[in-house]
Amino acid sequence: MKDVHDIIRGPVLSEKSYDNIPDRKYTFKVAIDANKTEIKEAVEKIFDVKVESVNISINKGKVKRQGYTSGRTPKVKKAIVTLKADSKGIDFFDSMIQ
Repeated sequence: MKDVHDIIRGPVLSEKSYDNIPDRKYTFKVAIDANKTEIKEAVEKIFDVKVESVNISINKGKVKRQGYTSGRTPKVKKAIVTLKADSKGIDFFDSMIQ
């Protein structure tokens, strides 16, 4: 089994993710090979909260050029985690909107 800190790579701090915080939706960068169940268990274990649902999006890497050579940036997987109504919030995100 993977370590929970290998599944959750870090928070996504953008305007769109800030707008979702009052709705108890938090956005994280996650490992490419992680599934919804692993993400739910990792968030519950790390932040001691109750997760209602997990939505995932995978963004392809952009094509970049350096002179004649071209390549891609790595693809990124993001998870939007919705907490249950009776769960406490995640302190890190809640301190950002105050």
